[in-house]
Amino acid sequence: MKAVASVLPFRVNNYVVEDLIDWANIPDDPMYQLTFPQPEMLRLPDYARMLGLVRRGASKAEIKAAARRIQFTLNPHPAGQMELNVPRVGNTLAPGIQHKYRETVLFFPAAGQTCHSYCTYCFRWAQFVGIEELKFAGRESKVLADYLREHQEVTSVLITGGDPMVMKTKVLRRYIEPLLDPSLEHIASIRIGTKALAYWPYRFVTDDDADDLQRLFEQIRNAGKHIAIMGHYSHPRELETDVAQEAVRRVQSAGATVRCQAPLIKHVNDSADLWADMWRRQVRLGAVPYYMFVERDTGPKNYFEVPLTRAWEIFVDAYKQVSGLGRTVRGPSMSATPGKVLVSGVATVMGEEVLVLRFLQARNPDWVGRPFFAKYDPTATWLDDLEPAFGEAEFFFEEEHRELDDVRRQLEVVEIEGAAFA
Repeated sequence: MKAVASVLPFRVNNYVVEDLIDWANIPDDPMYQLTFPQPEMLRLPDYARMLGLVRRGASKAEIKAAARRIQFTLNPHPAGQMELNVPRVGNTLAPGIQHKYRETVLFFPAAGQTCHSYCTYCFRWAQFVGIEELKFAGRESKVLADYLREHQEVTSVLITGGDPMVMKTKVLRRYIEPLLDPSLEHIASIRIGTKALAYWPYRFVTDDDADDLQRLFEQIRNAGKHIAIMGHYSHPRELETDVAQEAVRRVQSAGATVRCQAPLIKHVNDSADLWADMWRRQVRLGAVPYYMFVERDTGPKNYFEVPLTRAWEIFVDAYKQVSGLGRTVRGPSMSATPGKVLVSGVATVMGEEVLVLRFLQARNPDWVGRPFFAKYDPTATWLDDLEPAFGEAEFFFEEEHRELDDVRRQLEVVEIEGAAFA
């Protein structure tokens, strides 16, 4: 484990170890797989290299250098997060902000760029391995507020990480209160992405500032904005403990909505019955099943990936088992470079078996909802693995997506040259 943890981040707390992991079922226990690195998460040559260094007692510097070489081969920030999503305020890149979709801005508060425990599948693993140039982190809420004032089209802010719920409420409040200013009336909702509901539910129940967190949620509601806690639940076990259920009730009692999302991942939750059980538990607690994601093409993806056709089958088989209140969930959804792509199903069109796809969100809002088709491929695990159906050379959005990238790059050149002559 030390060899793998030298490359991929590892952190676990007592709650996960004592209340969630079944130690009689190691290594197959899903919560163990979810939090403890496994040898197969590295390619065999990389694992052999790291294991050899650890066993011979190599220096920390040598182990770190070898780990860095591996980390940069693992697609640390997929889907154009660094190249395409980071906007500018004036002539400088806005630290800790991503703006991919017209209505939504993501903010990464610097104090929230860690977690109570790390998920082994996490697509944000690069935030946690000490490579500063790969981190998203904003230290000033003023930059965020200024950007939002300039972009009246934005209606929703997602505060993410890491996990914002590692911050004390007084620190979280410093990031959120500027968003409640009357000059930002166009911001209708504030979302907080967190795994704390599953990994440290005491944050909402008995931590020394849990009551102050309640007051902050109430303050957001009283300011006329919707507050949604985006709970990352990967397995029903995370909802079984009394304190986990009480955490959901506490959040709701303060006027916040709990929406639940997670990727479909091999070794942890690649079972339709498991997902149906999890959605039913969420509905029972008054939480809203929201997304089943496809595991992103980063980090140890090969260990966790499930073919898109199989992901669709799991989703449909689970969806059939729940009532209408559980059918708020969407999936399987890929957060790919051009947008969130939903695998709608498998069909035969004009004699050709195809995957039916459509955008739930897109860099160009005009793409949203438009169906498109890929050749049926039972081995494909990501959008980039798919080929257009019906003999088309490329998908309908690809030419325009290239043009959008070219325009963005030209604007950057103009802004940089303008700053040089200012």
